[in-house]
Amino acid sequence: MFILRNSFLAATLTASLFLAAAHSIAQSAPNPAPAAKPAQSISEKIAASKNLLDINTATAAQLKALPGMGDQYVQRIIAGRPYTAKNQLTTRGILPQSAYEKIKDQIIAHRPKS
Repeated sequence: MFILRNSFLAATLTASLFLAAAHSIAQSAPNPAPAAKPAQSISEKIAASKNLLDINTATAAQLKALPGMGDQYVQRIIAGRPYTAKNQLTTRGILPQSAYEKIKDQIIAHRPKS
């Protein structure tokens, strides 16, 4: 009987220590990564777009200054104007995806004024 009680006590104590250790580890675990950046406001988007090159109004020299842009690509971009979205450079077949990937963060396509 005494051995049975000690075994039960040992098992209970072991389980309690295990749960306490698990709780301690869970509380000391690093916080999850913060949520993604909040969406930009319209005024922030407008301000950011002023630093981008508008493919509808850029000169040949400005377009050629972009990475990977040679005379042929520049001529094709100019001939394909106007654009309502910058990804039309690829959807219309003006640029291959690889060339577009090099410049997509540096350009914008402001909608032409009607």
